[in-house]
Amino acid sequence: MTLDRHKLIAGTAASTAALLSATQIDVTTAEPPADGYMFCAFVKFIQKLSYQRLAETVAELGFDGIEATVREGGHVLPERVQDDLPKLVEALREHNLEIGLMASSVNHLDQPYTEKVLRTASQLGIKRYRMKYFRYDLNRPVIQQINQIHAQVKDLVALHHELGLQGVYQNHAGANVFGCAIWDLYQVVKDFSLTDLAIAFDIRHATVEGGLAWPVHFNLAEPYLGSVFLKDFVWEKQSSKWRIKNVPFGSGQVDPAFARQLRQSGFQGPVSIHVEYLHEEDTAANVAALKRDLATARRWLTN
Repeated sequence: MTLDRHKLIAGTAASTAALLSATQIDVTTAEPPADGYMFCAFVKFIQKLSYQRLAETVAELGFDGIEATVREGGHVLPERVQDDLPKLVEALREHNLEIGLMASSVNHLDQPYTEKVLRTASQLGIKRYRMKYFRYDLNRPVIQQINQIHAQVKDLVALHHELGLQGVYQNHAGANVFGCAIWDLYQVVKDFSLTDLAIAFDIRHATVEGGLAWPVHFNLAEPYLGSVFLKDFVWEKQSSKWRIKNVPFGSGQVDPAFARQLRQSGFQGPVSIHVEYLHEEDTAANVAALKRDLATARRWLTN
């Protein structure tokens, strides 16, 4: 089985190298912004646009790059990554933009397209990717499952190290999502190099799950930051239950004090703007929302 994996890795590496040599894309990364942040547009809600039109739009909005969707249902499908990801990178480069990170379906080595997706990304100069979530089975002991996740991630991190690629794992709200409490995610990332594995800290999800304790959670995550996600929410009562409603960044429960803590941390890297509060099919509205939330983010983080 080990021999088969080595053959697969070698074959994938060779085919990817040949493809990228043929496309001759300049993989030199753009210079980081003066303030140290790379503001990225998460393109989930505008991925109906062509690669060229997407690049033009993101540049016009004033972003430094994008969080690409390279996953099932994404802008780049995993099975087409060698064909399509170079095209997206090329379109972005024409507008002095880059893929600050990419949202993927990857969280272990045994998935069909893990090797191909990560090797192609690395060859194209992409430095970070967001991992797919792990979910708990709440009928089993949680600590046992964290240990299993640790072992699974260890194998994946070995590939990260080989490729010079950083995997980031997002803390996400949810009763059965690994990382929702930050403490469980810490138990895994603390054992690996920051260059190989890091936390994508989402202040919206941290506030949902942590309430007033979000500063403690950020304090724990800070040494392991690989990226930051900005979005906002309010609690809304529907019938007899309280539910989460996504709202424009800066208009909800997220505490502006987070911006001060982030500035004080000295973090330099991708800050991804997530627009979760409009309809996925309304591209024009979501473009306008990205523009509005980017302006708020810049005001919070650079003043």
